[in-house]
Amino acid sequence: MRDEAITLREKALDILMDDAAKIRQLIEVQLDHLTAPQCPVFEEVLDTQLFGLSKEIDFAVRVGLISREVGRQIMNKLEVEVSKFQEHYERQRQLFETKSG
Repeated sequence: MRDEAITLREKALDILMDDAAKIRQLIEVQLDHLTAPQCPVFEEVLDTQLFGLSKEIDFAVRVGLISREVGRQIMNKLEVEVSKFQEHYERQRQLFETKSG
């Protein structure tokens, strides 16, 4: 029974990490195409994805599959990456405007 609990915890963490990776991939695709992070559609999709992941994490914490700290780490890392994406886009946009202006 103990081995099953460990396997479930590992599986839950793997799923959460995979879902976080999918959100990162969404961000990277947007970056590759230089889609504006201020675009309402992109913001809505990103917010929805982040909200969904936060609910998955909350569920995993509540049933004891991961600790609250691990859940926070997953979300914090992703939020840092979102912030970096937005900063990178803004730098690219300013560079483009400088060259065009």
